[in-house]
Amino acid sequence: MTNTPIIGFIGLGKMGAGFTSRLVESGYSVIGYDIDDTCCQAARARGVDIAESPAQVAERADIIQVCVISTTAVEAVLLGEGGLIEVTQGQGKTVIDHSTTELETTRRLAKTLMERTGMQFVDAPVSGGPGAAAEGRLAIMAGGDQAAIEAIQPLMSTLGKCTRMGEVGAGQATKLINQALVLSNYCVIAEACNLGNRFGIDVSKIPDALSSGYAGSNLLNDLLPRMVENDFEPRGYARQILKDLHMLQDAANALNVSMPMAGTANSLYSMLVSQGKGELDGAAIVSLLEGVTPERTS
Repeated sequence: MTNTPIIGFIGLGKMGAGFTSRLVESGYSVIGYDIDDTCCQAARARGVDIAESPAQVAERADIIQVCVISTTAVEAVLLGEGGLIEVTQGQGKTVIDHSTTELETTRRLAKTLMERTGMQFVDAPVSGGPGAAAEGRLAIMAGGDQAAIEAIQPLMSTLGKCTRMGEVGAGQATKLINQALVLSNYCVIAEACNLGNRFGIDVSKIPDALSSGYAGSNLLNDLLPRMVENDFEPRGYARQILKDLHMLQDAANALNVSMPMAGTANSLYSMLVSQGKGELDGAAIVSLLEGVTPERTS
């Protein structure tokens, strides 16, 4: 591998756009792929070279990053037709999965990929959203071989703060903890927003007013202003939040761990999605409390 590795990136949607913008601006050569041609064309305009399949991406790249919507999609990228499994010379290459996926499937895919291709696998889900990806301030939770993670640290440091949490699967376990904290707080912040509105105070001042106290947080600063403005243009989708909450609930049930707060968030997002609002941002959860009918902004 050269000092400046060639990067492959599979999944060029909202998060992928943030990632690849940052990588190109940082001087990396990036080869990308997405099943959506519109995403491919937008990536090409950002300076990304477009391949015709995940396997073609992996053949040309030293490090292959994956950021797709579901466990099923990750499995298709790795083991499906035209997938990474078709790469015959994978020694020295590393696959980094930034998706949020089922932990046991992650372990199985990593094992299969190593046995069939020789490629290292790191599960490295992220927190922060597309804006943080574009600005290089993601929280990156990594699971995998220590040497493999050390080798990708220069790349990861371009994208944010990367912490090795353990062997393969530890990144996904940490992401579930992140989701328990963040997604439950989406609902708490929505409650607080509604309460402030009922008091008749200027809720937009809350993040600044509480910034030096225990309630101040990155999430409050980002989310509350959007709830105040009924800005539900998706940075991420409510349906994806519900998917993550389902995974969290399944993992907790398997461990016989009670998670009543996350369970409440699961119920609320199930209601939101059942109302046909799954394509809105997760901030739209406030509408369940306020009685507002959210509409996507143009």
